[in-house]
Amino acid sequence: MNANDATWSGPHRLRTSDTEREQVAEILRAAMTEGRLTLEEGEERLTAAYAAKFRDELGPLTADLPDGGRRALADTPQARAAQRRGVRRHAGVVFAIAAVLTLLWLLPGPHFFWPIIPLTFLFIGLHRHARYARYRQEYHYAHRVAPWNAPDYR
Repeated sequence: MNANDATWSGPHRLRTSDTEREQVAEILRAAMTEGRLTLEEGEERLTAAYAAKFRDELGPLTADLPDGGRRALADTPQARAAQRRGVRRHAGVVFAIAAVLTLLWLLPGPHFFWPIIPLTFLFIGLHRHARYARYRQEYHYAHRVAPWNAPDYR
């Protein structure tokens, strides 16, 4: 028996947690905000999500949403704020490392500015993070949704 088979049906079904129910509810609320679900349909699905006892009952609630609802979840104001915080945190670390490397370069007396080599890679990484964070957020957010909505889930 495959480990994933236990989540689908049969006597060995896995029970869902409050966290998993809340993740599906967030996806459904985001889909309602986006206009993909009507208020009535969204309320029905929210009721079903909070009433679900097993994991296999949650999957069909978001199955007809694009990307399992993760895209709508990544476009919420909370997700965008988290993305901005991540870029700011990354920038802070890069600038702190740049300051330390520059001070180390100044100690023995300035010659060849050797910190340029690691700083180049650090700033390229920061640039990529800032530029592509929105796209990466859709996939980064995938680990925050319930396992049955993951792309590699059966």
